[in-house]
Amino acid sequence: MTDFAERTIELARRNVAAGGRPFATVIVNDGAVLAESANMVAQTNDPTAHAEILAIRAACVKLGTEHLVDASIYVLAHPCPMCLGSLYYCSPKEVIFLITRDSYEQYYLDDRKYFEVSTFYDEFAKDWDQRRLPMRYDPRDAAVDVYRFWHERNGGQRASTIVPPASSGL
Repeated sequence: MTDFAERTIELARRNVAAGGRPFATVIVNDGAVLAESANMVAQTNDPTAHAEILAIRAACVKLGTEHLVDASIYVLAHPCPMCLGSLYYCSPKEVIFLITRDSYEQYYLDDRKYFEVSTFYDEFAKDWDQRRLPMRYDPRDAAVDVYRFWHERNGGQRASTIVPPASSGL
C-alpha cells in the first residue's frame, strides 16, 4: 500500500530541489493516485499555480467532473485561503494536511503587499470595504442581467450545480 503522505512530502522535496516552493498535493481515489502536483508558482510566474489548484484541475479533467466527493486530498501544509476555497468547491471526502503554518513559519515566509498567511484569514471576516486590498463597488444593471440570463437558461432554477453523493464503495 502506498503511503500517500510520504509521497506528498517527497513531491514537495523534489520541487524544492528543482528551485520551486515547498508545497505539494496528492489526490487519491479508490486507493490510487488520481492526480498530483507540486507548487509551480516560482517556475511559471503564475500566482495561482499552487499545488492544490493544479492537482484539483488535473483530477477534475481526468474524471470529467468538478466534484471530487470520493477523493482524499493530501496537502503538505494547511491550505492558503485560495486553495481552501478550491477544496471546499470540489467537495472531497477529506483533506489531510501534514504541517501547520505555526510549524513551518520559522523556515518559510509568504508575505505579499496585502497578504501574510498569519493574518489573511481575518480579512475574510471583514466587510469588503474594510479589507487591506483596495476594492471599489461599481454597480451595473447589466451585471444583474447576466444572472437573469443564467436563471432563464437553466429553467428558472437558482442552483448552479448538484453535488453528487459519494459512492458507497468508499
